[in-house]
Parts: sequence; structure tokens; C-alpha cells
Amino acid sequence: MSVLKITKDNFEQEVMNSDTPVLLDFWASWCGPCRMVGPTVEQVADETVNTAKVGKVNVDEEPELAQTFKVMSIPTLVVMKNGKIAQSAVGVKSKQAILDMLQ
Repeated sequence: MSVLKITKDNFEQEVMNSDTPVLLDFWASWCGPCRMVGPTVEQVADETVNTAKVGKVNVDEEPELAQTFKVMSIPTLVVMKNGKIAQSAVGVKSKQAILDMLQ
């Protein structure tokens, strides 16, 4: 499964009601570090197909979600488990660091 586009319309179903951990990547097209971490996030999505979901939230298109998660800097990575924030990190992270967040 590829990376999901998370919007306020599918957030409840894809994130809050997920029975697996969900990695959310808050990003924007104009953000250089976001473009750097993007391919890594996609690799994580490919490697965690059966154990987690990976979604991207465009902060320009979904300002309400960014505000809900108090996103001040991007990229921000948030891991949701059972509808609650389990971990979050700001900035470019290695693939292993992102995988570790999902454990």
C-alpha cells in the first residue's frame, strides 16, 4: 500500500479508527527538508504495509489538521496509536529512526 493522502474528510476513518499505528508526515511542497524526507517516508510505507499505515498531510491544504497537532515546523512526523499521539519528531529523520518510531 502506498502513502495515503490524509485530509480532514478521511482523518477519522484512516487515523483515529485505525487498528494499526499510523505515521503522519506533515509537509508542504515548498519545504526543502520535506522533499528530502518524502522518499524515506515512502520507503517506510512500503516496508510496513502489514503493520502500519503511512499518511501525508499537506499543511497548506489541511491547516485545521496542522493546527490540531500544533505543527509549528515541517516536516513533522507523528505516530498515532489507538487514536492518540504516541511519538512525534520534527525535521529530517533517517529511515531507521522513522521505523523505530513505529515500534
